[in-house]
Amino acid sequence: MPLLSKGIQMDSVDKSGRTPLLHAAMRGNELVVRELVGKDSVVVNMPDHFGRTPLSYAAANGHEAVVKQLLRHDGVAPDLKDLLSRTPISYAAGNGHQAIVKLLLERHDVEADSRDHRSRTPLSHAAGNGFEEVVKLFLARHDVEVDFPDCANQTPLSWAAERGYEGVVRILIQRGDVQTNLIDNSGRTPLSYAAGNGYEGIVKLLVQHGDVDINSKDHQDLTPLSWAAAAGCEGVVQILTQQDGIELDSTDVFGRTPMLLATFGGYERVLKLLLR
Repeated sequence: MPLLSKGIQMDSVDKSGRTPLLHAAMRGNELVVRELVGKDSVVVNMPDHFGRTPLSYAAANGHEAVVKQLLRHDGVAPDLKDLLSRTPISYAAGNGHQAIVKLLLERHDVEADSRDHRSRTPLSHAAGNGFEEVVKLFLARHDVEVDFPDCANQTPLSWAAERGYEGVVRILIQRGDVQTNLIDNSGRTPLSYAAGNGYEGIVKLLVQHGDVDINSKDHQDLTPLSWAAAAGCEGVVQILTQQDGIELDSTDVFGRTPMLLATFGGYERVLKLLLR
C-alpha cells in the first residue's frame, strides 16, 4: 500500500475529526484497516467530533471483519461512549448486527447493559427495532436488566409493543419475569400502545398474560379500549370487548367514553362492537 509508506500523517483528520482509519472502518475496508492498525503512529481509538471511534462505526454498519480486526488490537477500547453515551454494542444491537453483538458480548471489557443519554440499553434498542435474535442474546445473560426503563420510563417491552414487533413481545413475555403493566411518563402501558396502534397480535399476547391490567388508565385517563376506539382499530376493540372485566364506559379527563371517541372519529363498525 504505497501511500502508507511515504511518510504521510496517519492520523490526519478531516473537518468532522475523522481519521483515515475511521473512514476505512466506516466503509468496511478491511485491507486498509489491517494496514493502518499495524502502524504504531495510528491511534485506534481516536474519536471524531461526535465522539465516535472506528469501532463504533464498524459495529453500527455491520462490518464484522473490520470489527474483528479492531478487537484484535491490544490498544482498542471496545466500550467507549460517544457524545450520545452510546457504545459500539449499543449501535450494533440497534441495527440488528447479531454476529457483532455476539463478538462484543464475549469480551470482559464490554458492558452489556450500558445506558445512553436517554438511558436506553442495547436491549432496549434491539427490542425497539424488532431484532429478535439480538434480543435473545441479551436475555441469555445474567447482567442485563430486562425491564430497565429509559428516561421516559419505557421498557424494552414497551418499545416493542408500541412499534408493533410481535415476535419480540412474545420472546419477552415468555420469560415470565417481565413486568407487563409498567407505565411510562405518559402513564401508558405496553397494552395501551399496542391497542392504540392497532397491533392485534400483540394485544392478544398481552391480554392472554394473566397479569395484564386491561383497564389501566394513562395520565389522560384513557384506557387501551379508549385508544383503540379513538383510532378506529376495529380488531383490537373486538379483542378487548371480549375480555372479562373490560370497562366499556370508562371516562377520560374530558368525560369521553370509548363510544364517544369512536363517534367523534366516525368509526361505525367500532360503535357497533361497543353497543353489543
